Amino acid sequence: MPALSRSLRPVLARLAPLALAWSLLIAGGAARADDFKASPEMAMELRHARWFDGEKLQSGTLYVEDGRFVEKRPRKVNRLLELRGQTLIAPLADAHNHNLQGAWGLDKFGQDYLRDGVFYAAMLCADPAAIDPIRARISQPETPDVLFATACITSSDGQPLAMLQSGTPPMTLDQIVDKAVLVMDTPDDVARKWPLVAGRHSDLVKVIMSYHDRPELRQQPEQRGRLGVTPEVVAEVVRRAHAEQRRVVVHIESAADFAAAVRAGADFIAELPGYFPQHGEAPETHLIPPEVAALAAEKQVGIVTATVATRLFQPAPELLARIEAVQKQNLERLKAAGARLLVGSDLFTGNALNELHHLDQLGVLDKPALLRLATVDTPRALFPQRKLGCFRPGCEASFLVLIGNPLEDLEALDKPLLRIKQGRVLTQLEDVAATAGEEDNALNAAPGKKKATGKKAGARGTKKSPPAKGKAKPGSGKSGKGTTTSAGPSSTVHA
Repeated sequence: MPALSRSLRPVLARLAPLALAWSLLIAGGAARADDFKASPEMAMELRHARWFDGEKLQSGTLYVEDGRFVEKRPRKVNRLLELRGQTLIAPLADAHNHNLQGAWGLDKFGQDYLRDGVFYAAMLCADPAAIDPIRARISQPETPDVLFATACITSSDGQPLAMLQSGTPPMTLDQIVDKAVLVMDTPDDVARKWPLVAGRHSDLVKVIMSYHDRPELRQQPEQRGRLGVTPEVVAEVVRRAHAEQRRVVVHIESAADFAAAVRAGADFIAELPGYFPQHGEAPETHLIPPEVAALAAEKQVGIVTATVATRLFQPAPELLARIEAVQKQNLERLKAAGARLLVGSDLFTGNALNELHHLDQLGVLDKPALLRLATVDTPRALFPQRKLGCFRPGCEASFLVLIGNPLEDLEALDKPLLRIKQGRVLTQLEDVAATAGEEDNALNAAPGKKKATGKKAGARGTKKSPPAKGKAKPGSGKSGKGTTTSAGPSSTVHA
C-alpha cells in the first residue's frame, strides 16, 4: 500500500463524509492474485431454477444466450445448471461510495465488489485525472459497472477542500479549485463556470451541501473547507443540468439541507440527514418532516440510505442508539410517504452488502423490500437505459446463485455459489475461465493441465461438483455437447 494511502487511513476512518476526497489523494497499487476472471459468453439452461422477481420467488427453467435471458432454449447449450434448492437473485448495487475512484482503489476494492455480488456502483466525487486512466478498466466482464461523478461542485469554504489541503503531501488551492473539484459560491458562478462541467465527462453531477441553515459556521475558521453551497446554487445547478439531460446528486448533512435538495429537484440525495452530529447538535434535529418526505415522494427523488457509515465514527453506545433511532424514524416516514429509497453505503471499506445488513438490523424494511431495493430499484436507478434486476426475456443475464433463501435470512447473500455477469461465469480459477465457454470443458482444466480443485473457488467454502447423476449428458438432447452442473448444497458449482 502506498505511503500516502497509509497516512489517510486513520483520518478517513473518523471522517466518513470526507472520504469523497480519498481518490483525489491516492494512486498506485497492484492487483491481487485472486482476481476474478470472466469465462467466454455462454448459452445456458438453468433447470429447476428459483428466482426473486422483485416481490416473491418464481420457479421454472430459464435460458441464457448472448448475455441475456431468452424465451426459448438455445440451439446449443454450453452449460446446463441443475439448480434445485438454490435461489437466484440479481446482483446488488451501491449508489454511494468513493472507494473505486482511482487505480489503487479499483485494485484494492474492485474484486471485493464482485465477491460480494455488487456489480453496479456510483462513485460520488472523483477527480477526472484519477478516473481517466481507469475508464477502460471499469464496466468490463471482470470489473463492476461504475458511474462517476467527476463534476463535483462545492463552495470556496466547502468539503473536501480542508481534507485535500491537509493531505500528504498537501494540495494547494491552485491544484484544487476548478481542477480536482469545481467551486461555485453563487448562481452567477454556476452560469460562468458551467462549461467546465461538460469537459469532465461526468456521469452524474454532484453538489455538496453542509448545514446551510447554520450561517454562523461560516464565521468559524476551523470550519473553512468543511461546509458547502447554498440552496440557490443547488437550484441553479439542477436547472442547468436538467436542461442538458444530466442527473444531479446532492450531498446533505442536516434536515434543512435535505429539504432544500428536494425542493431544488435533485435526482438523488446521497444520504439520510444526521448520519453523525458534526457540530454537537442533538441527533433528533435531523428528523425529516413528514411534509418533506411527502414532497420527496411526489418528486420521485432517489434517496440513498447510507446508514452504515455512522459506524465509522465509533460513537458512544448512547449516542449511536439515538442516531439509529433517528435513522429508523426517517426510514419509516419515507416509507410511509412512498418515497423512492435506494441502497448505498458511503463505506469506503465496504459496499452495499454492508448497508443491506445494517438496514436489516434497523428493522424498518422487511427482507423482500430490502432485496428489491438492492437488486432491482438501485441498479435501475443508476442505469435506467438497461434491463437490470429481472429474469424476463431481454433482461441482462447477470445473477447470483445462493445456497439459501435470502427472503428468510439475508446471510444467504454473504457467500454466493456462482456469479454470472452478462452470461459469463466469474471465477478465480484460471483454467475454468479459459475453458468455461467450450462445449464440454466447463468445469475441467484446460487440456494438458491439472484439473481444477475446489480449494481456490470463487465461492468461498464450496467444493467442486462430482458429475451429476441422472442429468443430461454431454451431447444429449438438442444442446450438442454441453456440461451439466449440479449446484446443490452438497455438490456446488465453482465460480
